[in-house]
Amino acid sequence: MAGTHGGPPLVRASVGLPAKSLGNAALWLAAFLSGFVIEEPAPYELYMVLLSVIWLAFGLKLRPEFGPLIICMMLYVAGGVASIPMAQEFGDAVMYIAVSGFLAITAIFYAAILADEPDRFRVIQSGYTISAVFVAMIGIAGYFNLFPGAEYFTLYSRARGTFQDPNVFGPFLVLPTMLIIQKLLRDSVIRNFALLLPLAILLLGIFLSFSRGAWGVLVAAVLVVYFLALVTEQSNRRRARLVFLGFAGILACAGLLAAALSIDTVSDMFSQRARLVQEYDGARLGRFARYALGFQMVMEYPLGLGPLEFNKYFPEDEHNVYLKGFTTYGWLGGFVYIAMALWTVCALVPLLFKSRPWTAFTQCVFAVFVAHLILSVIIDTDHWRHMYMLYGLAWGMIATDKIEQKRARRQRLAAA
Repeated sequence: MAGTHGGPPLVRASVGLPAKSLGNAALWLAAFLSGFVIEEPAPYELYMVLLSVIWLAFGLKLRPEFGPLIICMMLYVAGGVASIPMAQEFGDAVMYIAVSGFLAITAIFYAAILADEPDRFRVIQSGYTISAVFVAMIGIAGYFNLFPGAEYFTLYSRARGTFQDPNVFGPFLVLPTMLIIQKLLRDSVIRNFALLLPLAILLLGIFLSFSRGAWGVLVAAVLVVYFLALVTEQSNRRRARLVFLGFAGILACAGLLAAALSIDTVSDMFSQRARLVQEYDGARLGRFARYALGFQMVMEYPLGLGPLEFNKYFPEDEHNVYLKGFTTYGWLGGFVYIAMALWTVCALVPLLFKSRPWTAFTQCVFAVFVAHLILSVIIDTDHWRHMYMLYGLAWGMIATDKIEQKRARRQRLAAA
């Protein structure tokens, strides 16, 4: 034991390096498995339970720097627990809130992992990106029925890949898409020419999901990342290059869209899905009417309606995570979720303009996270695994910045 902790540096390195490599491999696998949730419990969930327990047992720290995430997540789940007695189906309600609690733990886990060692963002980025490309390929193959049984990876003639719903499949692909786009904006396109293939696969996967939400998240995230690239670029020559790449990207997307729409089945589905308001949105008890009626209703129920109870009063579920916060988690959960979302955005903004090795990653996380918050107005993102991952990644970066600031202050005091 003494040799392990007090031996020569070479001995300590030889002991620590395999453990670190094994830990990074386990983390990479977690990010990779996040794309496979077509059945529940998904491999990702079972694996994350084991991984979280093992990592905590080996000393993963819950730091005060991401304390707001821990407090908000726990209060959110507590609101759900208090709402369980309101539900008619007690067993289903308990299971739903248990899943919420598990996902809250995954968010805290990712925050702790990055706060402990910020460079792990590269491991997560790699696992997530490879998973997304693979999942997108499966969705594309399913849409075009490229092998027997491929239609299993579609739903309502839309690509869903290894997800239960195309509306989750499409948004899941956006973060790695943005990471590749940002890489092409920051660095030479020629040197990163190989990235164009996975980028095309991801974009086609998002398009074939025929999810208006996914399209909106992609457009919003691209605009935010492109704007940040422009305003943070100091060189006029490189800023002019960004303008050129912007126009080139628009032309390339137009060309890809034209090619896709030349296929009759794709064109028909696109014309149907591209309508801003669908019949189920504007009907008498459609999506938008349920929002107004639902918010009026929960004003009379401080503990909420109970998990999975909203569709017993209306034809469908909430399709709005902020409304669901109040119906499923009571007033406590509803207000806490809104506070947590705003707190996360406000805490992330200052990090976008700092020169750090992880700034580019943080900018992409910010863009996709904000786009998802907007999407959450029309879609229920409550149990989206990658949404909780985004919360964890965001607070991991926030905590990293706070830790660096504290370290810098200590160094200044020591030098004085």
